[in-house]
Amino acid sequence: MTTRRSHPGSPLWPLAKVRDLERRLNAFRSTCRVTTLAEVQSSRESPFHLLVSCIISLRTKDEVTHGASRRLYRLANTPAELAALEEEVIAGAIYPAGFYNTKAGQLRGIGAILARHHGGEVPTDRDALLDLPGVGRKTANLVLGLGFGIPAICVDTHVHRISNRLGMVDSNNPDATERALQPVLPEDLWIDINDLLVTFGQNRCHPTSPKCTGCPLDDLCPRIGVTRHR
Repeated sequence: MTTRRSHPGSPLWPLAKVRDLERRLNAFRSTCRVTTLAEVQSSRESPFHLLVSCIISLRTKDEVTHGASRRLYRLANTPAELAALEEEVIAGAIYPAGFYNTKAGQLRGIGAILARHHGGEVPTDRDALLDLPGVGRKTANLVLGLGFGIPAICVDTHVHRISNRLGMVDSNNPDATERALQPVLPEDLWIDINDLLVTFGQNRCHPTSPKCTGCPLDDLCPRIGVTRHR
């Protein structure tokens, strides 16, 4: 039996409505040609590779992230190998990812910490992940969910925007959205909701002028904050 706590100030969607949303988002996703971190992870990547890709992906287009990740993996396939690389070499491998010089230092630091303090393994503890250079709650939760199957809600700009637009939550920032979504979503949906909403956000529910005409969620969505749409 699925249990959920009430959350003051956030409308609690009935479970049947949440499942209807899940069904529609899955149907929409099946019509899209996308390659997300979730797909990559399910096919071949370890938690370490996923963590590295997450760091590279920040403020970087997906196609750039995938290419940069592959180039870096050819040079370093373990935390120890990553720590042994010079930052300039890492930066050259992940270029043109956004902030590639900064990320090079973060990645080298992550490799060193994992090798020295975690036996070369990515920790399954959120606080330990948050102690790693460049890792915030979004990245930590994505690694926990996709890397280890530990229920965690990864809230990026799409999840934050769309869950507020739908009226599932009423929150001002991603961290608040994560907390507000926990009682709304059953735990078996915590991991998948990021992939579903990212796909939906990239292909239809854009930040400005979303494609509302013919939207599969039209009757569920009050269009909160939408001032212009197509």
